[in-house]
Amino acid sequence: MSDTPDSAVRTYIDTHRAAFLEDLAAWLRIPSVSAQPEHDGDVRLSAEWLSAKLRETGFPVAEIWETPGAPAVFAEWPSADPDAPTVLVYGHHDVQPAAREDGWHTDPFEPVIRDGRMYGRGAADDKGQVFFHTLGVRAHLAATGRSAPAVHLKLLIEGEEESGSPHFRALAEQHAARLAADAVIVSDTGMWDETTPTVCTGMRGLAECEIQLHGPAQDIHSGSFGGAVPNPATAVARLVAALHDADGRVAVPGFYDGVAELTDTERALFAELPFDETTWLRTAKSRAASGEAGYSTLERIWARPTAEVNGIGGGYQGAGSKTVIPSSALVKLSFRLVAGQHPDHIENCVRTWAEARIPAGLDHRVSFSSATRPCLTPLDHPALQAVTRAMGRAFGKKILFTREGGSGPAADLQDVLGAPVLFLGISVPSDGWHAPDEKVEIGLLLKGVETAAHLWGELAEALR
Repeated sequence: MSDTPDSAVRTYIDTHRAAFLEDLAAWLRIPSVSAQPEHDGDVRLSAEWLSAKLRETGFPVAEIWETPGAPAVFAEWPSADPDAPTVLVYGHHDVQPAAREDGWHTDPFEPVIRDGRMYGRGAADDKGQVFFHTLGVRAHLAATGRSAPAVHLKLLIEGEEESGSPHFRALAEQHAARLAADAVIVSDTGMWDETTPTVCTGMRGLAECEIQLHGPAQDIHSGSFGGAVPNPATAVARLVAALHDADGRVAVPGFYDGVAELTDTERALFAELPFDETTWLRTAKSRAASGEAGYSTLERIWARPTAEVNGIGGGYQGAGSKTVIPSSALVKLSFRLVAGQHPDHIENCVRTWAEARIPAGLDHRVSFSSATRPCLTPLDHPALQAVTRAMGRAFGKKILFTREGGSGPAADLQDVLGAPVLFLGISVPSDGWHAPDEKVEIGLLLKGVETAAHLWGELAEALR
């Protein structure tokens, strides 16, 4: 256990709670919507606000890093111990679009506190979870009497995450030397629920493609030509039908090459979570669970790779009938990837699989967009154990483990920096990310502050 006294940390947080919440509300008032060009100035204002606040917090270095899109913020606070490990915190300061008419009960960019919750766009995703590190590091210093953190502390807070992080990897590669770290902490995730504190240990990667098929130069009469020329829509339907086998496994040859299989320990840890499939199905707006045979629902969405049809189209889709063979058809596919899979390999496998099934007489185009690699932290990694201890001290109960089924730019940091990625988040499903009335539970937000206060000492010991 680190030398940060628990009671001193709590006292410091209680003393500075009101000012902390006021500052967070001021940041939330800046509508830093990266997806909407009319808010470009607000995204920059958000970066400038955060940079100034980090300098006020005590970071001797706080800079705005330009990209071809929105700016990021970099900050650094070296430890007094030259041999201390280096830790990089990742988050983002841009937010999703929001307007009162979307269903908000109050102005999304005028934060309000009701019933122990702060409502406002970005309260949980991700400004609140970035901002708890500012009070956390000050509590760490106050409780230990240090003048600098127990680790060399760096922050990288990007401004385009809600727009798909199109320039993030290039930014990380450009500044790789300054971002070098022994571990990366991502504070852009959540916990299982309000009473079950958890640490995420991994996120799936993502590869997306569109397959376009072109046959006749125009739609042609199905009576005159049907059954005698290849039909692009039929070919697309056959591709989709061939995507999975009868057991729900992806039938693309080579798709499972290198997949990191779940261990018995990991499956047991998933089973400890208070998962109720009926409740989960209500959230999913679905009536039945489905997927790869031999795996539970949580295992399917967290630890198994998947292939999904995101869209399919071609031919006449208006009212009534139109007896044609369509000139073209398309299908959009996405592949969630797990540890051991590489997007480039998946792209090659999918291309080979699709091209072998396209009939003669049809032109085709298989196009992939930029991909995200999966990331996974081994359960026995010292840095993960440090995060778990810090969170356990803050919450005073056993910490369980989850993974995320979605994807994010964290894997780029893991790939570029060669450092393990750890996840520290306190948001809960009811916080309503991307939805009207987004909020953060203030009690949990302060637990995040407390966890961060303990974390630097824990990591300083674990990574030596």
